[in-house]
Amino acid sequence: MATDRDELTSYAWRLLRARTLAASDICIVCGHPHADAADHIHPVSKGGAPLDPDNVAPIHGVRGCPVCLRKCNSEKSDRPLSDVVQLHTSVDWFAGP
Repeated sequence: MATDRDELTSYAWRLLRARTLAASDICIVCGHPHADAADHIHPVSKGGAPLDPDNVAPIHGVRGCPVCLRKCNSEKSDRPLSDVVQLHTSVDWFAGP
């Protein structure tokens, strides 16, 4: 099933991705730092807004998480975040410094 995903190569997407990663590098799937990609929380294929800043969050990309070794973006795929098994650790990475 081919989908038109031209927004992923647009300047607007690259700018949104850069802003998202500049604001935080905590992965939405595993909760560990050093996320190197951005992903849609609510998948575009399921009706999510492609360039809405509230629908984009940091995630570990192709290289995976350096802490837990998960391939977070691959695990999430085109599923909503609520359908992905999230990692619970003893450190609250979302609390900030």
